[in-house]
Amino acid sequence: MMDGSNVREKIADLTVQELFGGVLLLGIVLLILDLVRLVAVGELPIGRLWAYIWNGLVDSLYIGLAAIGLSMTYSILRFANFSHGDLLTTGAFSGWTVAYLIGGIGVADLSSRLLLRADGGAQPGMMEMEVLSAPLAIVAGLVVAAVVTILVALAIDRLVYRQLRDAGGIPLLIASVGVALALRYLIALFYTTETRGVVASAPQWETPGVVPVDTVNLHEATLVIAALSLIVGVHLLLQYTKLGKSMRAMSDNKDLALITGIPTERVIFATWVIGSGLAGVAGYLIILDRGQITINLGWFLLLLIFAAVILGGIGSIYGALAGSLVIGLTINLSLVWIPSDLNETAAFMLMILVLIFRPDGLFTGVKTA
Repeated sequence: MMDGSNVREKIADLTVQELFGGVLLLGIVLLILDLVRLVAVGELPIGRLWAYIWNGLVDSLYIGLAAIGLSMTYSILRFANFSHGDLLTTGAFSGWTVAYLIGGIGVADLSSRLLLRADGGAQPGMMEMEVLSAPLAIVAGLVVAAVVTILVALAIDRLVYRQLRDAGGIPLLIASVGVALALRYLIALFYTTETRGVVASAPQWETPGVVPVDTVNLHEATLVIAALSLIVGVHLLLQYTKLGKSMRAMSDNKDLALITGIPTERVIFATWVIGSGLAGVAGYLIILDRGQITINLGWFLLLLIFAAVILGGIGSIYGALAGSLVIGLTINLSLVWIPSDLNETAAFMLMILVLIFRPDGLFTGVKTA
């Protein structure tokens, strides 16, 4: 058995970071035990617990879609793209503009539909802007959100990033911050900075005895189905197609991939297409779920997206998905103890804890330079 002196030596050998991590880990264990206690004594109803878990799963899916794109950009191009959040905003505004143009015919003026009610035009409820009443408009907007975001990302790469590709990660990172600001305020120039509702109240589907709740929010269900379909599609592409194998090879070793004849520029093109397309769809689906649109949408989410990527392992797509799941559940379950305006703090504290004991994240990603 270990005597007292050996225990003291072990404690003395611990770094400050490890001690801090130990305190955080102890705090998490106590919170889990308290959660079990709250459920056992009835202070936290099972229905409310399920609501927190469900909301966490929904949040993790749209964070995951965006995190996949950010992780792919890093693993292939080796830079942290701070404009990625504003690609979500681009998808949100472009997609919902098209949805309004189609769904608002005969209800709202053309100018009001083009500017997404920036002039205070017809309310979303008046246009019945929801999945059952305007399915064609909603689907068309989803497709356009992906296409426009892809075109914008390719244009940015052509005009900015390609010129700096051999300059290293820091110049590219700084350039991406400039691109983010330029893109955000270009959107604001047309759509204004006002936050406004653009989606009508979600219809509810009665589900007695099917799931642990009486009704399902059809906007959330649409988000879940669309996000899971895209995630499965990305998995199949990466694992079973020639392009996916080329992308994985370039992620592992770009120079070796070039020597072996892999068309690196074509892979980079595909990376932008897939990553930005997923970002655009994520931005569009977030608005479908939340109902309100703002030019700061992607910027506010960017820290959570980065947290998911770092937590899962920088450059690992599957790690990004795992990190998104952890982040989504954490920010929602933390509402048991802290107010909603502070719940993101819990996610970042958990990220710090994981990185103290596992600096590479949950999955081994691409090593930073």
